[in-house]
Amino acid sequence: MHYSWIGMAAALCCVPALRPAAQPRGRQAQPQAGEWRWHGPIAAGKTLEIRGVNGAIEAVRASGNEVVVTATKHARESDPDEVRIEVVQSGGNVTICAVYPGRSNHCGPGDDYHMSTRHNDVEVRFHAEVPAGVAFTAGTVNGAVEADNLGGPTDASTVNGDVRVETSAGDASGHTVNGSIVAVVHGAGTGALRFETVNGSVSLSLPRGLSADLEAQTVNGTIETDFPITVTGRLNRRHLDGRIGQGGRALQVHTVNGSIRLRAL
Repeated sequence: MHYSWIGMAAALCCVPALRPAAQPRGRQAQPQAGEWRWHGPIAAGKTLEIRGVNGAIEAVRASGNEVVVTATKHARESDPDEVRIEVVQSGGNVTICAVYPGRSNHCGPGDDYHMSTRHNDVEVRFHAEVPAGVAFTAGTVNGAVEADNLGGPTDASTVNGDVRVETSAGDASGHTVNGSIVAVVHGAGTGALRFETVNGSVSLSLPRGLSADLEAQTVNGTIETDFPITVTGRLNRRHLDGRIGQGGRALQVHTVNGSIRLRAL
């Protein structure tokens, strides 16, 4: 099995050249004491991405058409003011990062985020309000990621923490190393559904009429499913390959130490 987020901790030590960020089109609103706040429009079909190292990330569906992101910083020993929040916009997408001190640290979308904390213990907790139709991507290292009742494709990743996702868009993925995954996916999307952990269980609730090609695997745990499955290959209680419904989109569910449960909505 391949766990892409195991490599994320190593990526924190990368040293790319620092580039200036584009001027954000949204606005940093007047924050409350000790709080950073930004709001701005993101069109349906575009992506809001939040990246951090230490601290949880949570998102809820926005009541309006604007994205609103707040961040709060806490530390035991380090100075919270040493960590800044940066906004980068590209092609209508918005990436918001916690940027720690260091000449080589860089905020950017996807693999373009490179960060070393250099023994800095500042924790940055993000809260996002995401309009329906806007995709949401969140990644941290130490902290849980929760996305509640979103209306767009959702990708949630951490290393040390649980992942909880609910979206009506039909497209979602979740990754962690030390933590469990709970996901509720409504609607009929077309993208691959991928959920991976190492130490933790995976519980997925999916549309009853789902059609997908399933690959489910655990080492120390069991696999349970509400869906009728046409099995391909040998039936194994810890490794299950088969077709749900008419097949088609990929549904990959992996863990090492934990059980897998597929529930029909």
